[in-house]
Amino acid sequence: MLKIAVLGGRETVMGFKALGLEAVPVSKNEEALAAFKRLTRDSGDYAVIYVEETYAKALSAEIDKFKDSPTPAVILIPGREGSLGLGQSALQDAVVRAVGSDIL
Repeated sequence: MLKIAVLGGRETVMGFKALGLEAVPVSKNEEALAAFKRLTRDSGDYAVIYVEETYAKALSAEIDKFKDSPTPAVILIPGREGSLGLGQSALQDAVVRAVGSDIL
């Protein structure tokens, strides 16, 4: 059975744990990179990995490796400070790749 993980700051991810998702709290970019590599090492284990936008820039090279793969789907979510707009931008890029034009 495929799993779902949420990687981000403790305040962001712990609420997801109550929903049955794997919470991966990190506090530094280096921790986020190591955790993301661990989660994707066997990419067949996870269907979805949610990543807090705060850590997206530090993980951009690793995230890009999976943008054309069906699993894991890497989805950026806002942190407790609010959205940085990265998730919306990533969604818009995916729609342009899939449809051929910006329909959002």
